[in-house]
Amino acid sequence: MSSTFEELRLRHGDRHKWLILLTVMIGTMASILSSTIVNVAIPDLSQHFHIGQERAQWVSAGFMLAMTLSMLTTPWLLLRYGLRRTYTVAIVALLIGGVIGGFSVNYPMLLSMRVLEGLASGVLQPIPAIVILRAFDLKEQGKAMGIFGFGVVLAPAVGPSVGGVLVEHFGWQSIFFVVVPFCLVVLVLIRRYLSTNSPMMGEVRALDWRGLLLAGLCTVTVLNGLVHLHDDLRLAAGLLVTGLLSFIGFILWQQRTEAPLMNLKLFSYRQFAMGSVVAFIYGMGLFGSTYLVPVYLQMAMEYSPSRAGLVLLPAGIVLAITIPLAGKMSDRYPPNRLVASGLALLAVSFCLLSFGQSGTSYLTLVAWTIIGRIGLGFVLPALSLGAMRGVEHGLIAQGASTLNFLRQLGGAIGVSMVGIVLEWRLASHRGGAAVPGSDSSGRILAFDETFLFVTVLCAVAIVAAWRMRAAPAAPAL
Repeated sequence: MSSTFEELRLRHGDRHKWLILLTVMIGTMASILSSTIVNVAIPDLSQHFHIGQERAQWVSAGFMLAMTLSMLTTPWLLLRYGLRRTYTVAIVALLIGGVIGGFSVNYPMLLSMRVLEGLASGVLQPIPAIVILRAFDLKEQGKAMGIFGFGVVLAPAVGPSVGGVLVEHFGWQSIFFVVVPFCLVVLVLIRRYLSTNSPMMGEVRALDWRGLLLAGLCTVTVLNGLVHLHDDLRLAAGLLVTGLLSFIGFILWQQRTEAPLMNLKLFSYRQFAMGSVVAFIYGMGLFGSTYLVPVYLQMAMEYSPSRAGLVLLPAGIVLAITIPLAGKMSDRYPPNRLVASGLALLAVSFCLLSFGQSGTSYLTLVAWTIIGRIGLGFVLPALSLGAMRGVEHGLIAQGASTLNFLRQLGGAIGVSMVGIVLEWRLASHRGGAAVPGSDSSGRILAFDETFLFVTVLCAVAIVAAWRMRAAPAAPAL
Protein backbone atom coordinates (compact mmCIF):
# COMPACT_ATOMS: atom_id res chain seq x y z
CA MET A 1 0.00 0.00 0.00
CA SER A 2 1.61 3.27 -1.17
CA SER A 3 0.23 6.58 0.11
CA THR A 4 1.45 10.14 0.44
CA PHE A 5 2.15 11.69 3.82
CA GLU A 6 -0.94 13.88 3.50
CA GLU A 7 -3.19 10.88 2.79
CA LEU A 8 -1.81 8.90 5.73
CA ARG A 9 -2.15 11.89 8.06
CA LEU A 10 -5.77 12.36 6.98
CA ARG A 11 -6.51 8.65 7.41
CA HIS A 12 -4.90 8.20 10.84
CA GLY A 13 -5.10 11.70 12.28
CA ASP A 14 -2.87 12.76 15.17
CA ARG A 15 -1.93 9.15 15.97
CA HIS A 16 -0.05 8.88 12.65
CA LYS A 17 3.14 10.21 14.26
CA TRP A 18 2.85 7.51 16.95
CA LEU A 19 2.41 4.85 14.25
CA ILE A 20 5.55 6.12 12.53
CA LEU A 21 7.35 5.95 15.88
CA LEU A 22 6.12 2.37 16.38
CA THR A 23 7.46 1.38 12.96
CA VAL A 24 10.93 2.83 13.48
CA MET A 25 10.98 1.58 17.09
CA ILE A 26 10.53 -2.08 16.09
CA GLY A 27 13.17 -1.73 13.38
CA THR A 28 15.61 -0.27 15.90
CA MET A 29 14.74 -3.08 18.33
CA ALA A 30 15.80 -5.58 15.67
CA SER A 31 19.08 -3.76 15.01
CA ILE A 32 20.00 -3.45 18.70
CA LEU A 33 19.02 -7.07 19.32
CA SER A 34 21.32 -8.20 16.52
CA SER A 35 24.09 -6.16 18.15
CA THR A 36 23.78 -7.47 21.72
CA ILE A 37 22.45 -11.03 21.50
CA VAL A 38 25.62 -12.35 19.85
CA ASN A 39 27.70 -11.49 22.94
CA VAL A 40 26.23 -14.51 24.76
CA ALA A 41 27.66 -16.75 22.03
CA ILE A 42 31.23 -15.36 22.04
CA PRO A 43 32.73 -18.32 23.98
CA ASP A 44 30.97 -20.82 21.67
CA LEU A 45 32.11 -18.93 18.57
CA SER A 46 35.71 -18.98 19.87
CA GLN A 47 35.59 -22.76 20.23
CA HIS A 48 33.67 -23.46 17.02
CA PHE A 49 35.97 -21.43 14.75
CA HIS A 50 39.14 -22.10 16.81
CA ILE A 51 39.90 -18.43 17.34
CA GLY A 52 41.25 -16.54 20.35
CA GLN A 53 39.28 -14.12 22.47
CA GLU A 54 40.96 -11.12 20.80
CA ARG A 55 39.67 -12.26 17.36
CA ALA A 56 36.28 -13.33 18.65
CA GLN A 57 35.61 -9.82 19.97
CA TRP A 58 35.66 -8.62 16.35
CA VAL A 59 32.25 -10.27 15.96
CA SER A 60 31.04 -7.37 18.14
CA ALA A 61 33.64 -4.75 17.21
CA GLY A 62 33.27 -5.35 13.45
CA PHE A 63 29.51 -4.93 13.72
CA MET A 64 29.93 -1.71 15.67
CA LEU A 65 32.61 -0.37 13.32
CA ALA A 66 30.30 -0.81 10.31
CA MET A 67 27.39 0.65 12.26
CA THR A 68 29.46 3.66 13.29
CA LEU A 69 30.46 4.58 9.75
CA SER A 70 27.06 4.08 8.14
CA MET A 71 25.40 6.35 10.73
CA LEU A 72 27.04 9.35 9.11
CA THR A 73 25.22 8.61 5.84
CA THR A 74 21.70 8.59 7.35
CA PRO A 75 20.91 12.33 6.83
CA TRP A 76 22.01 12.13 3.18
CA LEU A 77 20.06 8.91 2.57
CA LEU A 78 16.89 10.45 4.06
CA LEU A 79 17.21 13.51 1.85
CA ARG A 80 18.11 11.49 -1.26
CA TYR A 81 15.67 8.57 -0.98
CA GLY A 82 13.17 9.49 1.73
CA LEU A 83 12.28 7.70 4.95
CA ARG A 84 10.29 4.85 3.37
CA ARG A 85 12.89 3.64 0.87
CA THR A 86 15.82 4.18 3.23
CA TYR A 87 14.18 2.21 6.02
CA THR A 88 13.04 -0.59 3.72
CA VAL A 89 16.50 -1.22 2.24
CA ALA A 90 18.14 -1.13 5.69
CA ILE A 91 15.65 -3.64 7.14
CA VAL A 92 16.11 -5.99 4.14
CA ALA A 93 19.91 -5.82 4.58
CA LEU A 94 19.53 -6.62 8.28
CA LEU A 95 17.30 -9.57 7.41
CA ILE A 96 19.78 -10.93 4.85
CA GLY A 97 22.69 -10.57 7.28
CA GLY A 98 20.83 -12.48 9.98
CA VAL A 99 19.73 -15.36 7.75
CA ILE A 100 23.03 -15.89 5.94
CA GLY A 101 25.01 -15.28 9.15
CA GLY A 102 23.21 -18.21 10.75
CA PHE A 103 24.42 -20.47 7.93
CA SER A 104 28.06 -19.29 8.06
CA VAL A 105 30.54 -22.08 7.38
CA ASN A 106 33.69 -20.14 8.33
CA TYR A 107 34.77 -17.11 10.35
CA PRO A 108 35.26 -14.68 7.39
CA MET A 109 31.71 -15.43 6.18
CA LEU A 110 30.34 -14.86 9.68
CA LEU A 111 32.26 -11.61 10.07
CA SER A 112 31.13 -10.30 6.67
CA MET A 113 27.48 -10.88 7.59
CA ARG A 114 28.03 -9.13 10.90
CA VAL A 115 29.44 -6.18 8.97
CA LEU A 116 26.37 -6.14 6.70
CA GLU A 117 24.10 -6.17 9.76
CA GLY A 118 26.19 -3.35 11.23
CA LEU A 119 25.87 -1.21 8.10
CA ALA A 120 22.08 -1.65 8.16
CA SER A 121 21.85 -0.96 11.89
CA GLY A 122 23.90 2.23 11.54
CA VAL A 123 21.41 3.66 9.06
CA LEU A 124 18.49 2.71 11.32
CA GLN A 125 19.82 3.98 14.66
CA PRO A 126 19.58 7.81 14.27
CA ILE A 127 16.12 7.80 12.61
CA PRO A 128 13.88 7.51 15.73
CA ALA A 129 15.52 10.55 17.35
CA ILE A 130 15.07 12.51 14.12
CA VAL A 131 11.39 11.50 13.95
CA ILE A 132 10.79 12.48 17.59
CA LEU A 133 12.55 15.83 17.35
CA ARG A 134 10.76 16.76 14.12
CA ALA A 135 7.30 15.24 14.50
CA PHE A 136 6.57 15.79 18.21
CA ASP A 137 5.99 19.00 20.18
CA LEU A 138 8.56 19.95 22.79
CA LYS A 139 6.20 18.94 25.62
CA GLU A 140 5.72 15.46 24.07
CA GLN A 141 9.33 14.72 23.19
CA GLY A 142 10.29 13.28 26.58
CA LYS A 143 7.22 11.02 26.60
CA ALA A 144 7.91 9.87 23.04
CA MET A 145 11.58 9.23 23.83
CA GLY A 146 10.57 7.25 26.92
CA ILE A 147 8.10 5.08 25.00
CA PHE A 148 10.65 4.55 22.26
CA GLY A 149 13.29 3.67 24.86
CA PHE A 150 10.96 1.17 26.52
CA GLY A 151 10.50 -0.71 23.28
CA VAL A 152 14.15 -0.54 22.32
CA VAL A 153 15.46 -1.98 25.59
CA LEU A 154 12.74 -4.61 25.98
CA ALA A 155 14.10 -6.84 23.23
CA PRO A 156 17.75 -6.67 24.40
CA ALA A 157 16.51 -7.24 27.97
CA VAL A 158 14.99 -10.56 26.97
CA GLY A 159 17.62 -11.17 24.28
CA PRO A 160 20.50 -12.48 26.45
CA SER A 161 18.17 -14.94 28.21
CA VAL A 162 16.65 -16.16 24.95
CA GLY A 163 20.09 -16.17 23.34
CA GLY A 164 21.56 -18.20 26.17
CA VAL A 165 18.85 -20.85 25.88
CA LEU A 166 19.20 -20.96 22.08
CA VAL A 167 22.99 -21.29 22.22
CA GLU A 168 22.81 -24.03 24.83
CA HIS A 169 20.15 -26.13 23.07
CA PHE A 170 20.42 -25.24 19.36
CA GLY A 171 23.94 -23.86 18.88
CA TRP A 172 25.25 -20.39 18.13
CA GLN A 173 23.69 -20.39 14.65
CA SER A 174 20.17 -20.05 16.06
CA ILE A 175 20.71 -16.60 17.57
CA PHE A 176 21.17 -15.04 14.13
CA PHE A 177 17.62 -15.96 13.18
CA VAL A 178 16.05 -14.05 16.10
CA VAL A 179 15.90 -10.81 14.04
CA VAL A 180 13.86 -12.43 11.26
CA PRO A 181 10.33 -11.98 12.77
CA PHE A 182 11.11 -8.38 13.77
CA CYS A 183 12.24 -7.53 10.24
CA LEU A 184 9.18 -9.14 8.64
CA VAL A 185 6.82 -7.21 10.94
CA VAL A 186 8.60 -3.92 10.16
CA LEU A 187 8.34 -4.49 6.40
CA VAL A 188 4.56 -4.80 6.80
CA LEU A 189 4.36 -1.65 8.95
CA ILE A 190 6.48 0.29 6.47
CA ARG A 191 3.94 -0.39 3.71
CA ARG A 192 1.07 0.75 5.95
CA TYR A 193 2.44 3.81 7.75
CA LEU A 194 5.48 5.29 5.98
CA SER A 195 4.67 7.61 3.12
CA THR A 196 6.21 7.80 -0.32
CA ASN A 197 6.81 11.57 0.04
CA SER A 198 8.26 11.72 3.54
CA PRO A 199 8.82 15.22 5.01
CA MET A 200 12.39 14.02 5.57
CA MET A 201 13.04 14.73 1.91
CA GLY A 202 14.48 18.11 0.95
CA GLU A 203 17.36 19.69 -0.93
CA VAL A 204 19.74 16.90 -1.91
CA ARG A 205 23.46 17.54 -2.05
CA ALA A 206 26.25 15.22 -3.09
CA LEU A 207 27.38 12.71 -0.49
CA ASP A 208 30.60 13.79 1.21
CA TRP A 209 32.45 10.64 0.22
CA ARG A 210 35.87 12.15 0.99
CA GLY A 211 34.77 12.83 4.54
CA LEU A 212 33.36 9.30 4.78
CA LEU A 213 36.64 7.80 3.58
CA LEU A 214 38.65 9.87 6.07
CA ALA A 215 36.29 8.90 8.91
CA GLY A 216 36.51 5.25 7.86
CA LEU A 217 40.31 5.34 7.67
CA CYS A 218 40.50 6.97 11.09
CA THR A 219 38.17 4.46 12.72
CA VAL A 220 39.72 1.35 11.14
CA THR A 221 43.33 2.35 11.89
CA VAL A 222 42.57 3.35 15.49
CA LEU A 223 40.73 0.10 16.22
CA ASN A 224 43.43 -2.03 14.60
CA GLY A 225 46.11 0.00 16.36
CA LEU A 226 44.47 -0.75 19.70
CA VAL A 227 44.27 -4.47 18.88
CA HIS A 228 48.03 -4.63 18.13
CA LEU A 229 49.09 -2.82 21.31
CA HIS A 230 49.65 -6.15 23.08
CA ASP A 231 51.68 -7.88 20.34
CA ASP A 232 53.39 -5.34 18.00
CA LEU A 233 54.00 -1.87 19.43
CA ARG A 234 55.63 -0.49 16.25
CA LEU A 235 52.68 -1.53 14.08
CA ALA A 236 50.25 -0.24 16.70
CA ALA A 237 52.03 3.14 16.86
CA GLY A 238 51.99 3.45 13.07
CA LEU A 239 48.28 2.67 12.87
CA LEU A 240 47.41 5.06 15.71
CA VAL A 241 49.42 7.89 14.13
CA THR A 242 47.65 7.23 10.82
CA GLY A 243 44.35 7.40 12.68
CA LEU A 244 45.28 10.73 14.27
CA LEU A 245 46.35 12.23 10.94
CA SER A 246 43.18 11.08 9.19
CA PHE A 247 41.11 12.53 12.06
CA ILE A 248 42.84 15.90 11.59
CA GLY A 249 42.25 15.63 7.85
CA PHE A 250 38.56 14.87 8.45
CA ILE A 251 38.11 17.95 10.64
CA LEU A 252 39.90 20.22 8.14
CA TRP A 253 37.84 18.83 5.25
CA GLN A 254 34.55 19.30 7.10
CA GLN A 255 35.42 22.97 7.52
CA ARG A 256 36.11 23.40 3.79
CA THR A 257 33.36 21.45 2.03
CA GLU A 258 29.94 22.99 1.30
CA ALA A 259 28.01 19.80 2.21
CA PRO A 260 29.86 18.32 5.21
CA LEU A 261 29.16 14.85 6.50
CA MET A 262 29.32 16.28 10.04
CA ASN A 263 28.41 19.96 10.36
CA LEU A 264 30.92 21.37 12.85
CA LYS A 265 28.56 24.25 13.61
CA LEU A 266 26.80 21.80 15.92
CA PHE A 267 29.72 22.02 18.34
CA SER A 268 29.20 25.76 18.79
CA TYR A 269 26.25 24.77 21.00
CA ARG A 270 27.71 24.05 24.44
CA GLN A 271 25.06 21.50 25.35
CA PHE A 272 25.71 19.58 22.14
CA ALA A 273 29.50 19.72 22.55
CA MET A 274 29.32 18.40 26.12
CA GLY A 275 26.66 15.87 25.11
CA SER A 276 29.02 14.59 22.42
CA VAL A 277 31.77 14.01 24.98
CA VAL A 278 29.28 12.18 27.21
CA ALA A 279 27.99 10.11 24.28
CA PHE A 280 31.51 9.01 23.32
CA ILE A 281 32.65 8.03 26.82
CA TYR A 282 29.25 6.59 27.69
CA GLY A 283 29.42 4.45 24.54
CA MET A 284 32.81 3.11 25.60
CA GLY A 285 31.50 2.10 29.01
CA LEU A 286 28.11 0.82 27.88
CA PHE A 287 29.12 -1.33 24.92
CA GLY A 288 32.37 -2.41 26.52
CA SER A 289 30.44 -3.70 29.52
CA THR A 290 27.68 -5.21 27.35
CA TYR A 291 30.40 -7.30 25.73
CA LEU A 292 32.19 -7.98 29.03
CA VAL A 293 29.37 -9.08 31.35
CA PRO A 294 28.16 -12.20 29.44
CA VAL A 295 31.76 -13.30 28.87
CA TYR A 296 32.52 -12.71 32.57
CA LEU A 297 29.57 -14.79 33.74
CA GLN A 298 30.57 -17.73 31.55
CA MET A 299 34.38 -17.65 31.68
CA ALA A 300 34.97 -16.41 35.24
CA MET A 301 31.83 -17.48 37.10
CA GLU A 302 31.51 -20.63 34.94
CA TYR A 303 27.78 -20.19 34.32
CA SER A 304 26.09 -21.91 31.42
CA PRO A 305 24.95 -19.62 28.55
CA SER A 306 21.31 -19.87 29.64
CA ARG A 307 22.12 -19.08 33.29
CA ALA A 308 24.33 -16.18 32.24
CA GLY A 309 21.47 -14.78 30.19
CA LEU A 310 19.09 -15.10 33.14
CA VAL A 311 21.36 -12.91 35.29
CA LEU A 312 20.76 -10.07 32.85
CA LEU A 313 17.00 -10.60 32.47
CA PRO A 314 15.78 -8.86 35.69
CA ALA A 315 18.09 -5.92 35.02
CA GLY A 316 16.73 -5.60 31.50
CA ILE A 317 13.14 -5.64 32.71
CA VAL A 318 13.95 -2.95 35.31
CA LEU A 319 15.58 -0.90 32.55
CA ALA A 320 12.47 -1.20 30.38
CA ILE A 321 10.35 0.08 33.29
CA THR A 322 12.78 2.89 34.18
CA ILE A 323 13.06 4.45 30.72
CA PRO A 324 9.45 5.70 30.33
CA LEU A 325 9.64 7.23 33.81
CA ALA A 326 12.96 8.87 32.98
CA GLY A 327 11.48 10.11 29.70
CA LYS A 328 8.71 11.94 31.56
CA MET A 329 11.27 13.32 34.00
CA SER A 330 13.24 14.70 31.03
CA ASP A 331 10.30 17.04 30.34
CA ARG A 332 10.39 18.36 33.94
CA TYR A 333 14.01 18.28 35.14
CA PRO A 334 17.32 19.44 33.60
CA PRO A 335 18.58 16.59 31.36
CA ASN A 336 22.20 17.14 32.43
CA ARG A 337 21.32 16.22 36.03
CA LEU A 338 19.51 13.08 34.95
CA VAL A 339 22.44 12.04 32.75
CA ALA A 340 25.00 12.67 35.51
CA SER A 341 22.90 10.73 38.04
CA GLY A 342 22.50 7.82 35.63
CA LEU A 343 26.23 7.71 34.90
CA ALA A 344 26.95 7.69 38.64
CA LEU A 345 24.71 4.65 39.13
CA LEU A 346 26.34 2.95 36.14
CA ALA A 347 29.79 3.57 37.63
CA VAL A 348 28.64 2.17 41.00
CA SER A 349 27.37 -0.98 39.29
CA PHE A 350 30.66 -1.62 37.51
CA CYS A 351 32.60 -0.86 40.69
CA LEU A 352 30.57 -3.46 42.60
CA LEU A 353 31.16 -6.02 39.82
CA SER A 354 34.90 -5.38 40.20
CA PHE A 355 34.63 -6.93 43.69
CA GLY A 356 33.12 -10.16 42.34
CA GLN A 357 34.53 -13.43 43.67
CA SER A 358 33.83 -17.09 43.03
CA GLY A 359 31.62 -17.11 46.10
CA THR A 360 29.52 -14.12 44.99
CA SER A 361 25.90 -15.23 45.00
CA TYR A 362 23.65 -15.30 41.96
CA LEU A 363 21.22 -12.80 43.51
CA THR A 364 24.05 -10.41 44.37
CA LEU A 365 25.19 -10.34 40.72
CA VAL A 366 21.58 -9.71 39.66
CA ALA A 367 21.30 -6.80 42.12
CA TRP A 368 24.57 -5.24 40.91
CA THR A 369 23.48 -5.37 37.28
CA ILE A 370 20.07 -3.87 38.18
CA ILE A 371 21.78 -0.79 39.67
CA GLY A 372 23.60 -0.21 36.40
CA ARG A 373 20.49 -0.64 34.27
CA ILE A 374 18.57 1.89 36.41
CA GLY A 375 21.39 4.34 35.69
CA LEU A 376 21.24 3.45 32.01
CA GLY A 377 17.51 4.19 32.04
CA PHE A 378 18.15 7.73 33.27
CA VAL A 379 20.84 8.38 30.65
CA LEU A 380 19.15 7.16 27.47
CA PRO A 381 16.17 9.57 27.09
CA ALA A 382 17.89 12.60 28.63
CA LEU A 383 21.12 12.46 26.63
CA SER A 384 19.59 13.05 23.18
CA LEU A 385 17.08 15.63 24.43
CA GLY A 386 19.61 17.51 26.53
CA ALA A 387 22.20 17.66 23.78
CA MET A 388 19.76 18.59 21.00
CA ARG A 389 17.52 21.17 22.70
CA GLY A 390 18.24 24.60 21.31
CA VAL A 391 19.90 23.28 18.14
CA GLU A 392 18.36 24.89 15.07
CA HIS A 393 15.80 22.86 13.12
CA GLY A 394 17.92 22.44 10.01
CA LEU A 395 20.71 20.74 11.99
CA ILE A 396 18.54 18.20 13.80
CA ALA A 397 19.13 15.31 11.37
CA GLN A 398 22.91 15.80 11.37
CA GLY A 399 22.91 16.37 15.13
CA ALA A 400 21.07 13.11 15.85
CA SER A 401 23.33 11.26 13.40
CA THR A 402 26.49 12.78 14.91
CA LEU A 403 25.47 11.91 18.50
CA ASN A 404 24.75 8.31 17.50
CA PHE A 405 28.01 8.19 15.54
CA LEU A 406 30.07 9.36 18.52
CA ARG A 407 28.30 6.96 20.90
CA GLN A 408 28.87 4.01 18.56
CA LEU A 409 32.47 5.09 17.84
CA GLY A 410 33.05 5.13 21.59
CA GLY A 411 31.34 1.75 21.75
CA ALA A 412 33.52 0.21 19.05
CA ILE A 413 36.65 1.55 20.74
CA GLY A 414 35.29 0.46 24.12
CA VAL A 415 34.72 -3.14 22.98
CA SER A 416 38.25 -3.27 21.57
CA MET A 417 39.82 -1.70 24.65
CA VAL A 418 37.88 -3.97 27.01
CA GLY A 419 39.03 -6.98 24.99
CA ILE A 420 42.62 -5.74 25.09
CA VAL A 421 42.59 -4.93 28.81
CA LEU A 422 40.97 -8.27 29.59
CA GLU A 423 43.50 -10.20 27.49
CA TRP A 424 46.34 -8.25 29.12
CA ARG A 425 45.08 -8.91 32.65
CA LEU A 426 44.40 -12.60 31.87
CA ALA A 427 47.98 -12.98 30.69
CA SER A 428 49.27 -11.21 33.81
CA HIS A 429 47.69 -13.64 36.24
CA ARG A 430 49.04 -17.15 36.53
CA GLY A 431 46.36 -19.61 35.44
CA GLY A 432 44.30 -16.78 34.03
CA ALA A 433 44.02 -18.10 30.51
CA ALA A 434 40.40 -18.18 29.43
CA VAL A 435 40.22 -21.91 28.84
CA PRO A 436 38.08 -24.51 30.58
CA GLY A 437 39.74 -26.19 33.52
CA SER A 438 42.26 -23.41 34.31
CA ASP A 439 42.46 -21.73 37.72
CA SER A 440 39.33 -19.60 38.09
CA SER A 441 40.81 -17.19 40.67
CA GLY A 442 43.17 -15.66 38.11
CA ARG A 443 40.40 -15.26 35.60
CA ILE A 444 38.09 -13.62 38.14
CA LEU A 445 40.79 -11.17 39.22
CA ALA A 446 41.44 -10.25 35.56
CA PHE A 447 37.74 -9.54 35.00
CA ASP A 448 37.53 -7.55 38.26
CA GLU A 449 40.35 -5.28 37.08
CA THR A 450 38.67 -4.84 33.70
CA PHE A 451 35.41 -3.82 35.39
CA LEU A 452 37.38 -1.24 37.36
CA PHE A 453 38.65 0.17 34.06
CA VAL A 454 35.05 0.59 32.83
CA THR A 455 34.13 2.24 36.16
CA VAL A 456 36.74 4.94 35.58
CA LEU A 457 35.36 5.62 32.08
CA CYS A 458 31.86 6.25 33.44
CA ALA A 459 33.19 8.46 36.23
CA VAL A 460 35.01 10.66 33.69
CA ALA A 461 31.78 11.10 31.68
CA ILE A 462 29.99 12.53 34.75
CA VAL A 463 32.17 15.66 34.57
CA ALA A 464 31.06 16.41 31.00
CA ALA A 465 27.43 15.60 31.85
CA TRP A 466 27.27 18.35 34.47
CA ARG A 467 28.17 20.90 31.78
CA MET A 468 25.61 19.56 29.30
CA ARG A 469 23.23 22.50 29.60
CA ALA A 470 22.34 25.26 27.17
CA ALA A 471 24.41 28.45 27.35
CA PRO A 472 22.51 31.60 28.38
CA ALA A 473 22.93 33.15 24.97
CA ALA A 474 22.53 31.61 21.52
CA PRO A 475 25.77 30.80 19.73
CA ALA A 476 27.05 33.23 17.18
CA LEU A 477 26.24 32.45 13.58
